[in-house]
Amino acid sequence: MSLHLSRREFLDGAGILASSSILAPSTVRFGSVRMGEPMKPEELRTRLRGVIAFPITPLKPDLSLDIPGLRKNLQRLLEDAPAAIVAAGGTGEMYSLTPAEHLEVVKATIEEVHGRIPVIAGTGFNWRTSIELAQQSERAGADAILALPPYYPNADEQGLAEYYKAIGAATPLGMLVYSRDWVNPEPAWVEQLAEKIPTLVCWKDGQGDLRRYERIMNRVGDRLYWIGGAGDDSVPGYYSIGIRTYTSSIATFAPKLSLKLHEVASAGDSSSLMQLMNTYVIPLYELRARRKGYEVSVMKEAMNLLGMTAGPVRPPLPNLRPEEVGELKVMLERWKPFLTA
Repeated sequence: MSLHLSRREFLDGAGILASSSILAPSTVRFGSVRMGEPMKPEELRTRLRGVIAFPITPLKPDLSLDIPGLRKNLQRLLEDAPAAIVAAGGTGEMYSLTPAEHLEVVKATIEEVHGRIPVIAGTGFNWRTSIELAQQSERAGADAILALPPYYPNADEQGLAEYYKAIGAATPLGMLVYSRDWVNPEPAWVEQLAEKIPTLVCWKDGQGDLRRYERIMNRVGDRLYWIGGAGDDSVPGYYSIGIRTYTSSIATFAPKLSLKLHEVASAGDSSSLMQLMNTYVIPLYELRARRKGYEVSVMKEAMNLLGMTAGPVRPPLPNLRPEEVGELKVMLERWKPFLTA
């Protein structure tokens, strides 16, 4: 039996979860623990229905890794059962990590998840480093690879395709391409890339351009599984075009809200969805938009204020100004329904 979802199944709302109250906590729990053989690419795409969490990488005041803090955060996050977790992704400050630090983060995440949901490891930088990170993640037990853009902006299309092909050939793991920043291709290029990389199973959009994304989806069809990756604030738009999986940084400290956004959006409850967006998501994203790098800095400071382990960000990302920390503290007072057990 084919494991692909058709375009019609997307539009019919595959993966809809029942939602009886806008503030009711999600009842989604883990399935059986998966241990043993690595996850096959086609199995991966069947597991990614709902919310993919993007944890931060906790740092100590001296900017060294706080792996015990990461483990504690993951234990708390896993109580709400996201569909998958990305280790050392963009929200996890992947580009600030050394290869050795990257491996520490990936290993700790795999150990804490213990096979219950897929662990997707971020990779990027350049041709050689991206291969190294992908391969060490596979050896550590990761289930998939998320390929971020290379360091070189506005690369030639052929060269960019070779970069992704090299990552795809480096391991047998399922691969996700993260289309963000200067990787914003036309539909024909995406189709050609999918033909060249057998392990490429998912496309994570980080552009937020729904018109272009619909064109890509229409051109490539169910050859790839489509993920909304521009942010929690883009859930209404993504779900309106049939997306049923999105990557959430809000899940770092309020996974219940992330899951609720998915539930009400999947159910087509536009009134509840917009209430959640206007009350919680949009004010937070307005703060995140004030300075470059705040998409990570704000999430870390929120966790610090809530007594979780986060710490500062590494340069060139900026930490929040004192007055903005005060703003965020007031904002989080409204989040209490989604912050309690």
